[in-house]
Formats: sequence, structure tokens, C-alpha cells
Amino acid sequence: MLTIRDITYSVEGRPLFEGAGAMIPTGHKVGLVGRNGAGKTTLFRIIRGELALEGGEISLPARARIGGVAQEVPSSGTSLIDTVLACDTERAALMAEAESATDPSRIAEIQTRLADIDAWSAEARASSILRGLGFEPEDQLRPCSDYSGGWRMRVALAGVLFAQPDLLLLDEPTNYLDLEGALWLESYLARYPHTVIIISHDRGLLNRAVGAILHLEDRKLTLYQGGYDTFARTRAEQRAVLAAEAKKQETRRAHLQSFVDRFKAKASKARQAQSRVKMLEKMTPITAPEEAAKHVFTFPEPEELSPPIIALEDVDVGYDGRAVLRRLNLRIDQDDRIALLGRNGEGKSTLSKLLAAKLETMGGRIARSSKLRIGYFAQHQVDELHLDETPLQHIMRQRPGEGQPKLRARLAGFCLMAAQAETEVGRLSGGQKARLSLLLATLDAPHLLILDEPTNHLDIESREALVEALTGYSGAVILVSHDMHLLSLVADRLWLVKGGAVAPYEDDLETYRKSLLQSEEPARAAKPKPEKKRASRDEMQALRAEVRKCEDRLEKLNGMRDKLAKKLADPELYEPSRIGEMETWQKKYAEVMDGLDRAEALWLKAQEKLEEAAG
Repeated sequence: MLTIRDITYSVEGRPLFEGAGAMIPTGHKVGLVGRNGAGKTTLFRIIRGELALEGGEISLPARARIGGVAQEVPSSGTSLIDTVLACDTERAALMAEAESATDPSRIAEIQTRLADIDAWSAEARASSILRGLGFEPEDQLRPCSDYSGGWRMRVALAGVLFAQPDLLLLDEPTNYLDLEGALWLESYLARYPHTVIIISHDRGLLNRAVGAILHLEDRKLTLYQGGYDTFARTRAEQRAVLAAEAKKQETRRAHLQSFVDRFKAKASKARQAQSRVKMLEKMTPITAPEEAAKHVFTFPEPEELSPPIIALEDVDVGYDGRAVLRRLNLRIDQDDRIALLGRNGEGKSTLSKLLAAKLETMGGRIARSSKLRIGYFAQHQVDELHLDETPLQHIMRQRPGEGQPKLRARLAGFCLMAAQAETEVGRLSGGQKARLSLLLATLDAPHLLILDEPTNHLDIESREALVEALTGYSGAVILVSHDMHLLSLVADRLWLVKGGAVAPYEDDLETYRKSLLQSEEPARAAKPKPEKKRASRDEMQALRAEVRKCEDRLEKLNGMRDKLAKKLADPELYEPSRIGEMETWQKKYAEVMDGLDRAEALWLKAQEKLEEAAG
């Protein structure tokens, strides 16, 4: 169990934590949320012991291992698989000692311990994790030096997942993953056998991979059971109740003050007036909750063009004479909202660059409207900003003829206010840099906006603002993103990039997600399923009954899990005198979670059989 008790910590005189505390039971998966700058990453550093507290304490079980993703795996000649295997330091040390040990009893001890930690299946486990994060078996044998920094960050993530620390701390782990990698990570974390705390702005991850939300606000920590959507509803209800109570109290105060003002000078009412003054002094002020800052994106509106704005006929495109995508026949209209799906390396970025006119065709014909303006945002562009210049200087270079008031208004339309406008880019947060890059990409009111991972570094409020801006935008939008929440709300068409081709994906995002998690080919986008013999009526009834039985089992286990989670959230359970009782409840919780995993697997299998039988 992780216990955070009454901690206090300040940065340059600004308090981040004041008497903050929380208890996270062993094995729980928790999302850590809070406004940018609230201190989430600082809390991770405190837990790891990198920063000294001014007051309070943080405690973990003795010998508990804490793990997190290193800043970057160094560029070296070591293969990816060996780099990941080396992250389990105990196994690596034992394997090395086994090579040179000569004492029979020590050799026996080493072999016993290697068996205990399942050392012989380590390479298969490491390979499975790397594959889930986008590295095919042949890629895993290549040296780290063959990969860019973003890909080496995936290797660092694979390493810490393989080492399986008792407390896993992940800070925005999906920022360097694609959709497929992010979905795999969700599934992996949901099954992770130890405690996990994740800082993330990805609603899908916070809804599916965690069972509780730890909220950092006003220098305090509060633990809420359930995923992010449950937390958001609870917070909204709390805010509404608090606002109503504050309003009631203000009305009461005004009424009492009015009486005092009217009768304080009147002898016959002086005692009553004085009584009301005392009542006013004793009232504990109820402060209405501060409204969350309104985040906005203001995209300039393009004029309407005749359809199509882009048409491709038998187009081939690739690099160095090698085609990556072949015989593309695609059409884009100005009202299109298209999400590109496909595993990493299939050609999503290649297609984006082709549409953005950043790659020439190798064959075929591409027609663009003569007045077409294209805005292109890719994550690497954030890194290409001039760190020694201000956002105002960036936009002045693009619009030298515009006056400063108009330029500042444009910056404000992307929540870059006066203070940020005059701050060097190198000192801005990742989210502020992303906002500036989005502003520069949309400055010319493009008819087609191509966005490659636009939500990296954006907080949840900014992501919601981006959804709102894109749904109201009158230009076409092409999206590549690991954020399923964004894709589901913005995209109305899905294109699957696979096997050198691009074809409409006729199912929905949830079907695509399930197909990835089940390692099945999303083949319906490319070819129809072979006709199957339909099951008899009795067979269908039996299959439906099995599905209902599995659903009942899941409902019962979920109810048991919720009750146990509520029990484990009780701080009194962790008093020294109740340690034995606490361990019993934790054991029951682990058993229920294990049962849930098995029940979900059985339900999926029963559901698949029913769908196959239905044809």
C-alpha cells in the first residue's frame, strides 16, 4: 500500500502541497489528474525520493520497487530485445553469475531463483511487450541506435513494463505511442499485477485502464473510485451542490446584514442587531468553486470550394523509388472528417504528407483545387519552433503586415494570452507549444487541415476545446491520433491504411479496438467474410443463454469489486491494529480481480461464438 500522509512541499515559495494525503491499496490502478502546473510530476519525484518533503511522509512496503520510464534509452549498439531484458536487473545479474559460478550450492541457489522469477520465459515476455508497442520480431534484433528518440522512448517503456516494479509510475505514456500502441498499453495496464499510477490526459486510458482517480486540486489530494467519466460526473455534482450552498449562504448573509444596517442605531432593536452581527461573525464562509478556465481554439473559416478539393487516381507514393502505398483512388470533399487507422509503418504518415503536398507521387494523378489551402500539423513541428523567440515573434514572421493588436488577438484565440505572447518558446509548457503550432498551421484558414497526433501535451480541457473547434470547422479534417475520444467525436469516416492500400473501414472504432486487442485482422474493410452456415434456432438460444450467463457473472463480480474497493478506500482499515483485516480484504480484492479477468475472457469467447453463428 502507498500511504501519502500530510505532505507539504513548495517550489520557489509557491506551495504545491499543503497537508495533502491519500492511501492507495496494493494492486490498484489509479489515474493522477489535475491542472497543468498543479504538481503531478513533482509528486512522482517525491514518491521516488528525488525531492525532500518539507513536512509529512510517504511510505511503501519494505523493499518495494518503484519504476518509471527513463527520459530516453541511450543510442547504443545493443539490440532492442537485449536492452529490455537488461531492465530486469535481478535476472540479468543472476544470468551473468550463472556463467561463472563454480560452487555447487550457489549454482543450485541461482537456478532455483531463476526458476522462481520465470527467467526462462523472459525473452518471450520481452518480445511480446515490444511487439505490443509496435516493434516486429525482426525490428527487435536491431540496435537502439537505428531508432529516433520517440521510438527509443517506446523501448524505455517496454523495459519498465518488463521489469514489473511493485509501484509503476507513468507520466503521459501515450504521448509517444500511436493508436494501436495506446490500446495495447490500456489492455496491458488493466492486467498489470501490481500498483500503477498514471498521469494522463487521455480519457480512454483513464476510463478503461484504471479503477480510481487521484485528483490534485488546491494543494490537496482526493481519491475517487471509478474511471474518469465517473470522476467528472461526481465533481460536477459536488460543484453544483457547493455553488448552491454558497448562494444560499450569501442570501442569508445579505438578509442578516440588511437587518443590522437598518436597526443598529435604533435602541429598541440594538440587542437583536448585535445578535445578528455575532451570527454573521460565526458563519464559516462557503466559497463557490472556481470555474474551470475556458479553453478555446479559434480557427479562421475558409471560403467554400467546389467538390472535390482533392482527387487521387491510381496514385503510387513512397520513398527512394520504393512505393509504400499503391494504386490509391481517393476523394476528399470540404465537409469530410476522416480518421486514418492502421498499424505503425503501414503508411499513415506517408499518406498525410502526400495529401499535404510534402511528397510527390511516383505514379498516377492527383488533382487539387486551384485555390486549395492546406494546414499541416505534425508533432515534430513542435520541436522545430524557435526556442529563443516569443509566440508573438513567430506569428509576426508569418503576418508581417498585420498590427500587433490583431496578432495578439489571434494568439488569444488559442489561449496564448499576453504573458505567454511575450515569453520565449523555450520557457513555455508542452501544451502551450502545441497551441502555437496549431495556430501557425491554421493561420491561413486552410480548406484541408491535416493533424498528426494533435493532442500530445494538451490537457483534457484543451482536448475538449479542440473537439469543439474541429466539429464546428467548415474545412475538411484528416486525423491521425491515439486519442479514441477525439476520433470518436470528430471523425465521421474511417480509412484503413494496410498492406500498401487505403480503403474505407466500414465498422466503427470500438470494433477496430476489439480487433486489435484480440489480434485479429480487421478484414471486413478489405474483403467480405465467406458465407457460413447459419446455426439452428436451438443452437442460437443456447449461445444466447451462455452470453447471458456470462453477463450475469460479470455483473455479480463487478458488484463485488465495487464493494471491496469501497471497503479498501476506508482510511480506518489501515490502522496498525487492523493490518491483518486489511490484508484479508486485499487478498479478497485480488481474487475478485482475477475472477473478473477470467469471466471477461469467457464472455468475449461466448459473444464471438454468438456473432459467428448469427452470420
